[in-house]
Amino acid sequence: MSDLPPAIFVMGPTAAGKTDLAIALAETLPCELISVDSALVYRGMDVGTAKPEPEILQRAPHRLIDILDPAETYSAARFREDALAAMAQITAAGRIPLLVGGTMLYFRALEQGLSQLPAADAAVRARLDAELEETGLAAMHKRLQQVDPQAAARIHPHDPQRIQRALEVFEISGKPMSELQARTAGNRLPYRLSKLIIAPASRATLHARIEKRFKRMLEQGFINEVARLRQRSDLALSMPAMRAVGYRQAWEYLDGKYGYEALVERGVAATRQFAKRQLTWLRAEQGAAWLDSEADDLLPQALKYISTTLNLSE
Repeated sequence: MSDLPPAIFVMGPTAAGKTDLAIALAETLPCELISVDSALVYRGMDVGTAKPEPEILQRAPHRLIDILDPAETYSAARFREDALAAMAQITAAGRIPLLVGGTMLYFRALEQGLSQLPAADAAVRARLDAELEETGLAAMHKRLQQVDPQAAARIHPHDPQRIQRALEVFEISGKPMSELQARTAGNRLPYRLSKLIIAPASRATLHARIEKRFKRMLEQGFINEVARLRQRSDLALSMPAMRAVGYRQAWEYLDGKYGYEALVERGVAATRQFAKRQLTWLRAEQGAAWLDSEADDLLPQALKYISTTLNLSE
């Protein structure tokens, strides 16, 4: 294990201060930054994603930012491929890859590998849509319990998308999705990791930071940014890029579905829900140190933990 090259993860919920800590670490350690964010990959989505300012990116370049047009689709599998390539380049240069962001699925895929699940099948999906309409979600979840009890235990009974995907995988492959997902041995990340999770100790503090940041985005021109995207004929609200938190609410505001105050309320609420989901993922992380992002000695704490876990010389 000790002969593996080092790498650092800086994870946390939205608005926790991950970027600031990552930049401070990169200015202290021989690190290069890799973004782990499913929205920052898109060009022209700057304000609503809280993308680091150009002067910050010039000072501390991040790989995997601005690599796609919003009309394109990105996936955990493609992220893993891109991140592994970037990490290999950084390691070959004698430096340490520091991966920072809040897309927990990407972190999980990178560290643990991805199972080879069958691609979506339009005919099977249409049949499952019809079944959902006819029998209801509870019946669908009950059927999943019969064919894949492990997946059913993990998937919330009120999550139609994941229930249907698990049933789709079973119908296409004839095997439970949980069995296919377990076949990732030997596909784990070939690095020794130091994993940091930063978040305010108080949930109220995190909520206040989220509200402050969303209002600042609006002041910085978020509505104009979405208006420009909305004018494009090749973008629609259903596309992955436009499902980034806050963008749906701004798009619907521009559609006239509600007023400005409701936009603020809905945007803040959606971001808080997003942070809640991130924290659920983060609590399941193993071998990670939790740090209070409000702590005065955040950087020294982080450096001490990294130095200890990676056996770096002071």
